[in-house]
Amino acid sequence: MLDLNDLRVFEKVASLRSFAAASRALEMPKSTVSRSVGRLESALATRLFQRNTREVGLTEAGLLLQERCADILSRVNETVDHISGLGAAPRGTLRISAGIGFGVNVLSEQLPEFVRLFPDVNIKLELSGQSADLIGDGIDAAIHVGPMPDSGLIAFKLGSLSRHLCASPAYLERRGVPATLKSLTSYDRVETPGRKGPPRPWTFRRGGETLTINAHPRICVNDALTIHRLVVNGAGIGIISGYLCAPDIAAGRLVRLFPEWRLDALEVNVVFPSRRELSPVVRAFVDFMRDASKPGALWQDDPLSG
Repeated sequence: MLDLNDLRVFEKVASLRSFAAASRALEMPKSTVSRSVGRLESALATRLFQRNTREVGLTEAGLLLQERCADILSRVNETVDHISGLGAAPRGTLRISAGIGFGVNVLSEQLPEFVRLFPDVNIKLELSGQSADLIGDGIDAAIHVGPMPDSGLIAFKLGSLSRHLCASPAYLERRGVPATLKSLTSYDRVETPGRKGPPRPWTFRRGGETLTINAHPRICVNDALTIHRLVVNGAGIGIISGYLCAPDIAAGRLVRLFPEWRLDALEVNVVFPSRRELSPVVRAFVDFMRDASKPGALWQDDPLSG
C-alpha cells in the first residue's frame, strides 16, 4: 500500500532535483525525506532516482511517476478540501503568487479585506518577477499580467491594465523631447525581458496604423514596479501602467509621450491549475478578486485611458 505522504515527498524531490532542497521546502529532516523515498521505492520495487555526489536525476520509472504524481496529489487535495469545506466557511492556507508590482500596489490593498472576511484563512503570498510553476511550487492561485501562455492553466479575467509611454522632465531636459516614435531608438529604453529572453518590442497603434519599435534597452529589468521608479528618477523612457503613472503625470513628476498613439492594454487574470472543483479557499479568493476588480477602482483607475 502506497503512503500518500511518501508520494508528496517524492514529488517535491523530483521537482526540485534535490533531497536537501526538498527537505527545506517540506521543513523536515533530510534523513526523513530519504527514508520516505526509500519506502516508496521498496513499495514499487523499482529505483526512482539516480543519485551521485553532484545531482539527483530521475530514472525512467521516476519520470513516469512524476508525470502522474502531481495530478494524483492535486485530485486528493481537492477532494479533501472540497469535502471538508462543504457547509463550512473557507479555512486553511491559501498560497498566492503574483508579480512584485501587483503585490505591492494591489494585493497589499485588497488582501486585508479578504482576511477580514475569511478569518480562518491564512495567506502565503509569494512575489517574483518570474512566472511561478503553480503545480511544482504548490501554488493555489496566481495573478498573471499579460498574454496567457498555452499552459493548460484555468483563468478568470479580472480586467485590463492600460499603459502609457513616459519619461521624467529631467530626462527630457537632458536629452530633448523625441520628435517621432521612430526617434525613440536613439533614446534610453527601460524595459522588461521578453518571455524567451530578448527585450520586448514596443507596438503603438493609431487608427489603422501600427508601428513597432525594436531597440535594445539601456536598462532591462524583470519588474514593472522597478521600471516605474527608474523612469521617475530619470533613467530613460519606459512604458508604465496607467494607475501608477497618472498621479505622477498630474504632479509633474512624469511626462506622457505621444498620447495620440495607443499601447495595447494587458489582461489581468487570476489563474489556477485545475479544471476540477475548486477548493472553498481558492473559490473564495477568485470570487473576491473578481468582485474587487471593478473598472475605475485601484489598478483599473486610469484617468488617462479615456
